[in-house]
Amino acid sequence: MSEKHTIKLYENKHQEKNEVARHQHDISHQLLYVLDGEGRCELHNSSQELRPDSIVLISPHTEHAIHALSKMTVLVLEFNSHHLAEDVNAYLVEPVFSVSRVLNLSLFESSEIRQLLRKMLFEQSQVHPIHAIGLKLLLAQVLYQLTIMQQEDMTQDMNARRAKWLKNHLETRYFEIASMEELAAKAGVSSRYMNQVFKEMYDTTPYQFLTEVRLIKAKKMLQESDREIVSICFEVGFEAVSTFYRVFKKYVGVTPNVYRRTTDDFRN
Repeated sequence: MSEKHTIKLYENKHQEKNEVARHQHDISHQLLYVLDGEGRCELHNSSQELRPDSIVLISPHTEHAIHALSKMTVLVLEFNSHHLAEDVNAYLVEPVFSVSRVLNLSLFESSEIRQLLRKMLFEQSQVHPIHAIGLKLLLAQVLYQLTIMQQEDMTQDMNARRAKWLKNHLETRYFEIASMEELAAKAGVSSRYMNQVFKEMYDTTPYQFLTEVRLIKAKKMLQESDREIVSICFEVGFEAVSTFYRVFKKYVGVTPNVYRRTTDDFRN
């Protein structure tokens, strides 16, 4: 793989009973994402089933083979880690590819990875050099999501895994979530189901948790900066200043202005 093609994302179509003979890659890491169809993947001496939203993680020098049991469409993400930043390799590539294996993602997990892969396909189609940087950033995000998933306790039931994924998403992407309905649609589940599994795990609704996360961030900014309240409102994800004031007073007991003056008086 040349410097110009440090990261490549492409589609492989397999006909029923098609086989990719056992082989290995000397330099590149590969991530195979099954979009459609069923098959098997041989890694070392084990054989594992593939289905939609399965991910195959293949480290360099790992012998592997693919057998399609039906028509199967696979996205192949291939990259040379030698051209990635040192911290990306140390904290993301090495943990994710420590063992070549197959992951079967939940609806919540797969929706996140699918969205990132779509963005990568777009960036790859552009010719300006700045899009090569975007491609690296998106690869790091894919690896970050897989690292987070790897840290989960896989002995938990599926609902617990979904609730933990959602909690992490709310904590880290609080600024871009427009509505719970949109988030549920993105994850491919109903908002009612999403509320149910989250409340069973954390005894609060996703909306209440998101509000708490946003208010914690806003209070910290009010305490530690002199930024305009409208800027703080925007940064933590509220669409309107009036909504921010109303929610802040409801949960904190005073308006943002009063809260800032009170904390200023306390510090002085």
